[in-house]
Amino acid sequence: MARIVVLGGTGYAGRHIVSEAVSRGHEVVSVSRSEPSNPVEGARNVQGSVLDLASLGDVFDGADAVVSALSPRGDMEDSVLDALRGLVEKLSGTKTRIGVVGGAGGSLVAPGGPRLFDLDFPEEYKHEAQVGIDSLALLESTDESLDWFFVHPAEVFGPWAEGERTGHYRDGGDVLVRDAEGKSFISGADFAIAVVDEIERGAHRRQRFTVGY
Repeated sequence: MARIVVLGGTGYAGRHIVSEAVSRGHEVVSVSRSEPSNPVEGARNVQGSVLDLASLGDVFDGADAVVSALSPRGDMEDSVLDALRGLVEKLSGTKTRIGVVGGAGGSLVAPGGPRLFDLDFPEEYKHEAQVGIDSLALLESTDESLDWFFVHPAEVFGPWAEGERTGHYRDGGDVLVRDAEGKSFISGADFAIAVVDEIERGAHRRQRFTVGY
C-alpha cells in the first residue's frame, strides 16, 4: 500500500486518480481549495492552498507519491507553475515521488517531433499547453535525486468526453497515442489507471509518457 497525495483531487483528472488509488487499497489524501461536493469514499480530504504548502500541515509526511493534477484555469490560470516550483522545493531531498498531469500539447506527433503544440494548435488552449510544457521543463531541470514522472493524456480528454473504464490503455512514450482510425482519446478512468500503475511500478523514472487507446 502506498501513501498518495493528489493535488487538485476534486478536478476531472484528480478525482479519477483518487478513485482509482482508493479502489486499489492505497492511502489517499485529496487536496483541494474547497470542500468536495461529492467526496470519494475512503479518501482523506484536505482543504487548503497549494501555493502555501506549509499551511497543509502534515499532508506530505511519509508520502510515497504526490500527484499534481492542477489545471491552469480559472483562479489557478497563472499559478500552477508556481505551485509546482514550491512542490519541487519541498520534496527535493526526500524519497517522495512527484507525478504531474500535463496536457496533450507537449506530446510529439511522431518520433523526433514536432510537438502537437507546434502544429495547428487551437489558440484558446495554447496557454494551458504552455503551462504543461513549462512544467515538464521545470522537472527536467531538477537534480537527479528527485524522482518524478509526467503524463500526457490523449488529445481528447476531459469531462466533455468522459468515456468508460475499459481497464486498457497504451503507453506511447514521447509520442501522442492514436488508434487505428487516427483518433487520440482516453477516458478519465483509464487515464487514472495509467497514473496509478506508474506509481505502483515506477516504469518512467524522471521521464514523461503519453497514454491513449
